[in-house]
Amino acid sequence: MNRFPLLHRIVLLMGLMGGGPVGAQNRPLPVAGPLGTVPAHDPVMIRQNGTYYMFCTGTGIAVWSSKDRQTWQPEKAVFAAAPAWAVQAVPGFKNQIWAPDISFADGQYSLFYSVSAFGKNTSCIGLATNKTLDPAAPGFKWVDHGRVVQSVPGRDLWNAIDPNLARDAAGVPWLAFGSFWGGIKLVRLRPDLTAPAQPEQWRTVARRPRDPALNDSLPGGGAIEGPFIFRKGGFYYLFTSFDYCCRGPQSTYKMMVGRAAAITGPYLDRTGQPLEQGGGTLVLAGNADWYGVGHNAVCTFDGADYLVFHGYDAHERGRPKLCIEPLRWDAEGWPTAAASKPTASASAVPAK
Repeated sequence: MNRFPLLHRIVLLMGLMGGGPVGAQNRPLPVAGPLGTVPAHDPVMIRQNGTYYMFCTGTGIAVWSSKDRQTWQPEKAVFAAAPAWAVQAVPGFKNQIWAPDISFADGQYSLFYSVSAFGKNTSCIGLATNKTLDPAAPGFKWVDHGRVVQSVPGRDLWNAIDPNLARDAAGVPWLAFGSFWGGIKLVRLRPDLTAPAQPEQWRTVARRPRDPALNDSLPGGGAIEGPFIFRKGGFYYLFTSFDYCCRGPQSTYKMMVGRAAAITGPYLDRTGQPLEQGGGTLVLAGNADWYGVGHNAVCTFDGADYLVFHGYDAHERGRPKLCIEPLRWDAEGWPTAAASKPTASASAVPAK
C-alpha cells in the first residue's frame, strides 16, 4: 500500500457535529503530527497583519484565525443567513457553502464560494469582498456580489463549484473551477471579478475519461475536482484532486499536479501527458492511516511554500482534518511533500 513519508504537518480535529475542545493528542502516526480540535473541509488560508485566517466548507462559510498556525480561534461565519440569490438559484439550499477561495489584490479581499446540490451540476459560484479580515477592525464587512458563474443540468456538461482565482503574469484574473462531468474549466474574469470577461472563452484545462453514453445529469467515473493554480519559476502549476471525497472510510482522495508555461495551458504532467487527456502527477495520496487527502491550496509564508488541504483520518472514523504540509520543489521543478519530524501540539480555543 502506498505510504506517506513522515510529514511536517499540523493536523487539527473536531467532530463535524461540533463539541467542546479536546486536548491535543500525541498519537504516533507515521503521517501526522499531534492532533487538535479544528475541523476543516476544502480549506484555504491567508495572512493579514500577523494573523492567519482559514476559510473552509461550512454553514455560511466557516472561518478560523491563528497567530501561529497551531492554535486556532473560531470566528463568525461569513454569512449569518443564506444569500437570497443562492436560495433562488439552488432548490433546497440551506446555507451549507462549499470550497471557498480567498485572495487579496488592490486593497480588497475576494472570497469566491460554491453553492450546489450534492451530486448534481445545479451549481453556482458567488463572490463576497471585504477590506479587512479582522472582525474588530473598522470597516469590516462582507459585501456579497452574488452569482459569478452558474451551471445547469441538461445545458452544461461542467459543474460550477470549487472556484480558484488565479492571476497571470500580467495581473489578468482567471477563474478555475469545476468537478467531474467535463472536468476543470478556466475562464477569464472582468477586472472587478463579478462576471466572465467578454467575449466569453471557456477552456477545459484538465479532465478524466467519462462514459459519453451517460446522461448529462450523471457525473460518471471522471472524478476530478478542486483546482488550484500556483505560479512559480516560470510555470503555472495546476493542482487537482482525483477520486472521491466525503465518504468517510470509503474516501479515496489524492492530489495530482501538472504545469504549463501559460495560465491557459496546455498543462502537462511529469511524463508529458496532457491533464486535459487524463494526465496528472501524484503529489500525495491516502494510506492505511488516512483514507484520502485532497482539495488543496498552496500558500507562501515568509518565503516558504505550504500545501494546505484536508485528510480523512482512519483513526477517527474518517473525520476531515486541516493539514498543513511544507511543500518542496525537486531539481526538475516539481512539487513534493516534505519529510521531517512532527511539530508541537496544535489545538483550538473555545469560541468567543
